[in-house]
Amino acid sequence: MSLRSGITTGACAAAAAKAAAAVLAGGPAPGEVDLRLPSGQSIRLPILYVESRENPPAVTAAVRKDAGDDPDVTDGLEVRATLCWDDATVVTFIAGEGVGTVTKPGLQVPPGEPAINPVPRQMILGAIREVTRRGVRVEISVPGGREIAAKTFNPRLGIVGGLSILGTTGIVRPYCTRALHEALRCALDVAAACQVTAPVLVPGNVGARAARRHFSLRDEQLVEVGNAWGFVVGLLPERTFSAVLLLGHPGKLAKLAAQEWDTHSARSSQATQYLGRLCPEVLQHPAPESTTAEGMFAALPAEERKTLADELARRVRAAVANRVGSRLAASVFLVNMAGECLGSDGDLAPWR
Repeated sequence: MSLRSGITTGACAAAAAKAAAAVLAGGPAPGEVDLRLPSGQSIRLPILYVESRENPPAVTAAVRKDAGDDPDVTDGLEVRATLCWDDATVVTFIAGEGVGTVTKPGLQVPPGEPAINPVPRQMILGAIREVTRRGVRVEISVPGGREIAAKTFNPRLGIVGGLSILGTTGIVRPYCTRALHEALRCALDVAAACQVTAPVLVPGNVGARAARRHFSLRDEQLVEVGNAWGFVVGLLPERTFSAVLLLGHPGKLAKLAAQEWDTHSARSSQATQYLGRLCPEVLQHPAPESTTAEGMFAALPAEERKTLADELARRVRAAVANRVGSRLAASVFLVNMAGECLGSDGDLAPWR
């Protein structure tokens, strides 16, 4: 079954801006607008509503975000554009309710600017210029965006106060992996722009909490990779980092030693399979019977637990080093679900 495409927040904002500009210029409120996409294709989008006010004159129009079959957290939200005349001859962008402001370098938009990416800006500008050549102030808002942004990468990227207005084509293709990869790429770009030389990669919340517990880190240093280890590790040599620390639970990181770089459970084997082979090799006895990596390590005496974890960390580090080359020093730090250190390998001094 084919998946249904949707429209980006950038396309929604541009369509709303065009509708608001039409009314501000003295025309009737449109029920829909034609929007030209960066590809040259035109699409017709329905306008949810248009509202006008006086003193000073301003018009707000809204479009309902439809992400199609993509699991997008912004699906169903209103994207609003409020326009008023400006004495300048340019279009000035303002972050309204639920739209973030950039606070850190490294993104496509400089610090201090509304988090409206370059392509959406061009779409909004082009839509307005189809209606008027006068100077306009355009405020983009997404009610509820501040709360939803807390569930995205925005806080870690230094985007405060709400969502980003995104999109490079105007169309949402139902591939959530693509959006995740772009967010991870941005996270590394922000780290590099903030002069981070030694980022820390973690799978998720357990790793993030443990990283802050054991090391003194800046917010920009910490990158939550999820399951996309191959993608992120592959990007590291393109940046100016000198070292990288992989920190997490052996239930995830053992898969890297087994050369499985997408650690999603549906696309990789169980870490217990690799640990079941490693334990006899390192400890000269079978691995404890357990259905989880956590249980296997917990069942070992403390000395054996550390020996096995240190060897696993060494093998993870070797696998990473093989992918990033000699210019980037890799280290590995393994923790249990409580965030306690199980073992490590490599120089940890850059993060102390």
